[in-house]
Parts: sequence; structure tokens; C-alpha cells
Amino acid sequence: MSYYPRRKLVMLPGPTNVPERVSAAMMKAIINHRGDEFRPLLKSIMAKLQHVLETTSDVVVLSSSGTGAVETAVKNIVRKGDDVVVPVFGEFSTRLAEQAEEEGANVIRVNEEMGRAPTPDMIEDAARRAKSLKAILLVYNDTSPGTTYRWLKEVSDIAVANGGFIVADAISIVGGDELPQDKWGVDMVVGASQKCLAAPPGVAFVSVSERLKRYIEKNPPITSYFNIMKYLDYGSRGETPFTPALPLFFAFDEALSMVLEEGMQRRIARHSITASAFYDALSEAGLHPFVEQQFRSNVVIAVRHLEGVDDITFRRIVEDKFGVILAGGFGKLKGKIFRIGNMGEVNSYHVLATLNAIGGALRLMGKIVDSEKMLMTAENRLKTLERNNPTISGHM
Repeated sequence: MSYYPRRKLVMLPGPTNVPERVSAAMMKAIINHRGDEFRPLLKSIMAKLQHVLETTSDVVVLSSSGTGAVETAVKNIVRKGDDVVVPVFGEFSTRLAEQAEEEGANVIRVNEEMGRAPTPDMIEDAARRAKSLKAILLVYNDTSPGTTYRWLKEVSDIAVANGGFIVADAISIVGGDELPQDKWGVDMVVGASQKCLAAPPGVAFVSVSERLKRYIEKNPPITSYFNIMKYLDYGSRGETPFTPALPLFFAFDEALSMVLEEGMQRRIARHSITASAFYDALSEAGLHPFVEQQFRSNVVIAVRHLEGVDDITFRRIVEDKFGVILAGGFGKLKGKIFRIGNMGEVNSYHVLATLNAIGGALRLMGKIVDSEKMLMTAENRLKTLERNNPTISGHM
């Protein structure tokens, strides 16, 4: 039973907190998705996503979870017998490899232990071993260990040099860290609404480069709902091939407006500053990050549990007593780590409230942590946030 009387702070690696103006957008009246009112809405979403991704590529907007967008990528690119390279360093990169295998691909996995990631040299070696590389499928940010792959541009170059496409599953990082699609030469970016873009779950998207679009057009996939060319055909006249989740489209459009109002560079800087505040403050309290420093995500903070701390009990106290929702580990990391979503509208309030909850829960469990030092460390890091943009340092 929860004793926390107010709205809780959702500090998960998605879904995350949704601003009130985004939630309010869902209250708009239902419109005809084949009519004149819907067309500007869809075109607005697509244009804003192009801005966020820094791309001129076509964008397909789906009424689905992020997993649906990943399936869209795999089904439209991978064919039976294709050689596909997948760097595997977490649960979601494992799932991506499995999805490619389900399509009959010859998947060359480049494995690395969780908390690290394969080097570009390892991936290049795998690409060269492929008889005829079809694609490199890369999870840009794997939320299960809290790892970001920092060499996406280098891997993109490797894919092109070996005659393959490069697909970036960026579901958990779009809107929270840099991803200039055209500059980095990425053929497809896969994203979703409910994480760093701070909208409700249920909308996903893929962006498609010209060379990839030409391939799909000549090699149509065996799928109806996730057929990219079908979406591009309908999208050219401002429609979707199937009934869209209209309230979610309204909300997503509003969320993207908020992203662009802030500006991508300021938004990325804000996520970087709040991430530093979390990492430094938790380390001061003896709570060590799970991921090695060069691979750490700015949008998912993964933390090792102190010895003797039961994960379920800890997170239940954090939620019931302090009103903050955290995520545990799963798979091999279940019970060993907890994870903080540093996503979307995250600011000083979110950081300090979450740290206070963590410190308070540990004290209630009999663990001695210096909460005061932890909060002071965070405050010092967050001063940079206030100097960069004083309008976003308070509770949104």
C-alpha cells in the first residue's frame, strides 16, 4: 500500500513524466483522420521530427510501441540469409539480434559484457567477416545496463564502407543526447514518444534515408502494418495507411513543440548536466555507477546496490514513502542495480527529489549514507544548469 498522497515522480527509463500541456493536448476533440484537420497535424509531427533528428530524410509515424518501430526496421531491411552485424551489450541489443534471427538473417553478434560496449574495431572486424553485409543494427542507448554507444558515427562509416546500411535504435535517447542523422550518415533512426521526448507511450517513428528507401521500394517486405512504403505513400498526402491514435498524435505534436521551443542544444546540455549531478552525487554517497565512465548514458543512470540492500524493498520504500518511482535491473542484473530515468523534462527539482528519496530510503533500511553531502554535490553541479537556462531549473 502506498502512503504517498500526491502525484508521483516517474523517474523510470520510460515512460517518463509528461508535462501538463502535453497531457492537455489529448483532450482535443476527435477528428477525421482522412480529413483536412488531420493532414497538417501529421505534417507538423514529421517536420518537427526532422528538426530533432537533423535530417532531410522521410519520417514514418506509427501508432505502436517502440518495439513496433524496431520490428518495422528489421522487417523492411532484413531478408532470409542476409548477413547482419549486431553489437550486443544489453537486453535490448540482445532482442534486436533475436528479431533479425527471426527474419532468417545470419546474425554476427559482437558481444561485450554489460557495463561496457564493443569497440568500433570489433564491429569493423565483424563487418569484414560478413560475406555480403546487409546492415549493422545498433542500439544507440541500451537502457538495461544504462549504456550509450559513443561511436555511432564511426560505425556508420564502417557500414557504408562494407556496403551495408546502418540502423540506430535510438528509442530511449532521441531528444536527450546528440543524434544528427544526416551528419553521421545514419540510414534509419528508430524512436518513440515516451522517453526523452516526454510524451505518452503509443507513438513511434522511423526515419528513412534516400538510399534505404530505394532499397525497400525494390524489395518490399512481407508485412502489412509495418510496410514503410505504404506509410510514405499515404504520408505524401498527409495521411496514415491505418487509423492513427489521434489523442496520442495531438500530445506528441505538443511535446515536439516543447522540444523545439527549448532548442535541441540546450536540451542536450540540460540532460548532460542533470546526469553529471546524479553520477557525482551518488558516487559521493558510496553508490557506484554500474557502467564504466566512457560508456555511461546521460539518460539512464544505472547504480549498483549497496551490499545487503534488497532491490524490491528499496524501490518500494522510495515510491511509498517519498513518491518517486525508480526501475530495477532485469535479466542478469535483476536485484543488482537500480536505474534512474534522466529523461524529458528532468531538471533540478527531479534530481534533488530523487536523491533525497534514495538517501531517505537507505537510511530507513539501516544504511548510513551522507545525504547532505550528496545533495550539496548535486546542487553544485546544477548551478551550471541554472546559468545555462534559468527558466528550466525549477519544477515544470
